[in-house]
Amino acid sequence: MTASPEPPGPGASLVERRSIDVVPDDERHGSAFSQFTLWLGANLQITAVVTGALAVVFGGGAFWSLIGLVAGNLLGGAVMALHSAQGPRLGLPQMISSRAQFGVRGAVVPLLLVIVMYVGFFAGGSVLAGQATGELTHLGETPGIVIFALVTAVTATIGYRVIHALGRVASVICALAFVYLGIRLLDGIDLTAVLHDRAFHLPMFLLAVSLSASWQLAFGPYVADYSRYLPRTTSTRATFWWTLAGSALGSQWSMTFGVLVAATAGDAFLANQVGYVVGLGGTGLIASFLYFTIALGKLTINVLNTYGGFMSMVTSVSGFRAQKTIGPRARALYIGGIMLAGTAVALAGKDSFLASFKDFLLFLLTFFTPWSAINLVDYYLISRERYDIPALFDPRGRYGAWRWDALSVYAVGVLAQLPFLATGFYTGPLVERLGGADISWIVGLAVPAALFFVLARGRNTGGTPSADKASAPYRHMHGCP
Repeated sequence: MTASPEPPGPGASLVERRSIDVVPDDERHGSAFSQFTLWLGANLQITAVVTGALAVVFGGGAFWSLIGLVAGNLLGGAVMALHSAQGPRLGLPQMISSRAQFGVRGAVVPLLLVIVMYVGFFAGGSVLAGQATGELTHLGETPGIVIFALVTAVTATIGYRVIHALGRVASVICALAFVYLGIRLLDGIDLTAVLHDRAFHLPMFLLAVSLSASWQLAFGPYVADYSRYLPRTTSTRATFWWTLAGSALGSQWSMTFGVLVAATAGDAFLANQVGYVVGLGGTGLIASFLYFTIALGKLTINVLNTYGGFMSMVTSVSGFRAQKTIGPRARALYIGGIMLAGTAVALAGKDSFLASFKDFLLFLLTFFTPWSAINLVDYYLISRERYDIPALFDPRGRYGAWRWDALSVYAVGVLAQLPFLATGFYTGPLVERLGGADISWIVGLAVPAALFFVLARGRNTGGTPSADKASAPYRHMHGCP
């Protein structure tokens, strides 16, 4: 079943009709600043607080943990923002463009891992948001997780416009809450004493960098989903800088709070992250407001995860079924499947959240850095921002069904990281020689980027479609001169 186009202009339907198909120019709207509010709101939330806290929980000092987190947020955020800048140019969800590198069907390889990521992040977010929702409704944690999951699914089903509206609301409310919590925290601690220890330990510093870099890089597979409705004339630089600013500022703000809380609260924070943060703010109406804020912040990011998972699932299936659009019933079924899977994982793992979440983040980084490196090298250096859009949906077109050279580079990129990887369930043989430092994500960016650049220069990976592949008007619509 196919869906009818979304009505153009300001009066467009609130419920989104498009999925992986190209957004036409007459349906484009908004400005690059919308990326700032969306990503600020998505990062001012409790899971980012926990991520920052992990840098201290696992042995780092507050001073160098903060610097490491800044470095990771800027480095990873820059890579993520480069993906965001593809949205207005192509008018497509992020992972569709991977077909130009891996083939129309070959793109399913990184996509399967992306879907696992979305389910995992949905579950992790639901654990913390479920605690807040359970307290707010007085129903308890398990019903809170279920209620939160249902609200997330409904919001993701409505789609793009409500997602951006949610981001605008969350960016204001969550910023106010974090200002208030920051004042309360600083009023009760000796900041000079917390930052007094300046001893530098390379492994702990690199752990902080890796935690924040992985946080940012994990947005890469879906960030263009939320910029693809911007007008084609939107500046690439504007999209890049507003995305980077919102994401890096929001995450660093949350993570800084997490570092200071973990460095001063210790076991009190580890035992109940949500309860401690709310208790820091106060009781009564203030506590209710903070529980609501935590749930709102998590709703924003979990909707992104659910919507991105839906896009990835449709992209995977459509590569084999030659589908470009889907109907509302199929949309609801895809999103419902993600909700059920994520909720099941959340309920099963809610008692061991903190330890497993750190390993989950670093493990994901192993698979997403090679994809990100290959996608960005192809888009910006090889194809130079020009793709044959019809061929992205045709296994017999210029990009083919499977591009084994790119898939081989991807596999090499994953394997090259293993000697340098340090997680709770696997430690590479070179980690000890580096003093315990995990530099796998650096290897995962550099090795596949260099290999793919050398490989792809010898073949046509994009460029302006030839006359037999696309008409001149089609080329104009999709980023080609």
